[in-house]
This record gives sequence, C-alpha cells and structure tokens, in this order.
Amino acid sequence: MSLQTQIMDAMKTAMKAKDTVTLEALRAVKSALLLAQTESGAKEELAEEEEIKLLQKLVKQRKDSAAIYTEQGREDLAAPEIEQAAVIEKFLPAQLSEEEVEAKVKLIIEANGFSGMADMGKTMGVASKELAGSADGKTISAVVKRLLA
Repeated sequence: MSLQTQIMDAMKTAMKAKDTVTLEALRAVKSALLLAQTESGAKEELAEEEEIKLLQKLVKQRKDSAAIYTEQGREDLAAPEIEQAAVIEKFLPAQLSEEEVEAKVKLIIEANGFSGMADMGKTMGVASKELAGSADGKTISAVVKRLLA
C-alpha cells in the first residue's frame, strides 16, 4: 500500500475519532507529499526514498519547534509538536539504535580505510547513503565523530 493511501486511511480514522492532533499532522504530511509531487512535475507517486526523506524532514521540523518552545517555557505549544512528530514517525521505517548505527559505521570505516577527522566528510557521505531512512543524521554524525576521533 502506498504512503498516500496509508495517510488517507489514517486521516479517515482520525476524523472519525475526532483526534485533532493526529489529523493536523496527517494533513501536513499529505500537503507535503502533494507539494513534492507537483514540484517534480511527475504525475506518478514519489519514490520510497523521497517519501522517507520528506517524513524525516517533517519529524525534524516538529522536534526542532518543540525544542525551541521548551527553551522559551512554552510547554503548551511544545506538547502538540511532539505528539505530531510521534504520529508522523509511525509511517517511517524502524530506526536503528545507536549501537546498531555504531556497528555499521565501524564496518564502513574499515571497508574504506578511513581514519582521523580528515576523513569525516567522506565517512559521513557513505554512512548517510547506507543508513538513509533508518537513522537520523544527528545520530550518524555523533557516531562518526566519536569513532574517527
């Protein structure tokens, strides 16, 4: 089942349940998907990798907003952002734990012969491609820095 179909089904369920936070998050996802589709000029659906990147971007935006609201002492605004991020994350593939990311990055470093902070950019490039969708960039970056330092 395509992501758009899953989103529409979840929207119907949220409407019936009168779950406004979930509905708002799903509408944002639907809007972003439609916008991305029209930008590319394609009538067919987006590739799965593009959908995953889009969902990750939306989750990151919500988490960043929640962090800013929390810093400013606005828990009333932070809570819905966190709830929306959780709703969107349900449509993402399962995220790897930090230990799993570390194991994969070690393999990448060994396979390519990277060493030292001078190779951080190269390592990040390879790691980001291999772990796309299954780990966020912040986690990958932290693990790469730790292993190359």
